[in-house]
Amino acid sequence: MPFSSPKEPVPAPLATTNASRAYRASAQPWAEEENLRAHLPLVRNIVDRIRSSLPPHIDVDDLYSVGLGGLIQAARKFDPAHGVSFPNFASNRIRGAVLDELRRMDWMSRALRGKAKQLSDVIGQLEQQLGRPATEREISDELGISLEQYRALLEEVKPICYIELDELHEEEGHEGSLHESIADKSQPTPSDQLLDKELRQLIVQRLQSLPDMQRKVLSMYYFEDLRLAEIAVVFGVTESRICQIHAQAVLSLRSYIKSATNR
Repeated sequence: MPFSSPKEPVPAPLATTNASRAYRASAQPWAEEENLRAHLPLVRNIVDRIRSSLPPHIDVDDLYSVGLGGLIQAARKFDPAHGVSFPNFASNRIRGAVLDELRRMDWMSRALRGKAKQLSDVIGQLEQQLGRPATEREISDELGISLEQYRALLEEVKPICYIELDELHEEEGHEGSLHESIADKSQPTPSDQLLDKELRQLIVQRLQSLPDMQRKVLSMYYFEDLRLAEIAVVFGVTESRICQIHAQAVLSLRSYIKSATNR
């Protein structure tokens, strides 16, 4: 496998893989093999960030290989004329490839999906009534459970929060993943442009109304590329607590977008 161990700083020689031979056959001037090697840390960083939320039975080596495939695809399709930097373009391709693989594996049980959907529905209904994001206490009271039980539930459903927005994209009847549609700016259709603009506006609008802690956690994780453990150090809390805050923020964001797009 291209990545024999997550601990290795550089995987086995890229030139010996089938993917590498296929890449060299169609290489572009801006996407030579040394460029791929230079951006291998992107694969490791993205997979490591996602793996922190996954159950232990997931084969992380497979995800590194899939991420490498996303990097190679990005190199094949990248066109600097479109004004997007290669690291940004590749990051979206890598993350999209890994999340698509997780969906293909169907690694989340039906019970977990059911719990996440129920929680998302409750949060959405409660926040519609309140006209604002709900607090943890308000949600736990609505569920009829203690605050500790609610936080344990957030911990349980946290893995699904990493693909919730893509699933919403598919539920709305759009083909492909949201990451894929955002990453590929080469030939956007009018409907793609409208979808991208509407989603971005809804996300920005909701982010501005989130509690300060949730907003900062999302900003640090998605825009500053900090890992959950690093964010925990900043706030002086446990990584588990940051995971809970991240999960509630994403579920709230997803519920809001779904409600807004179904009106």
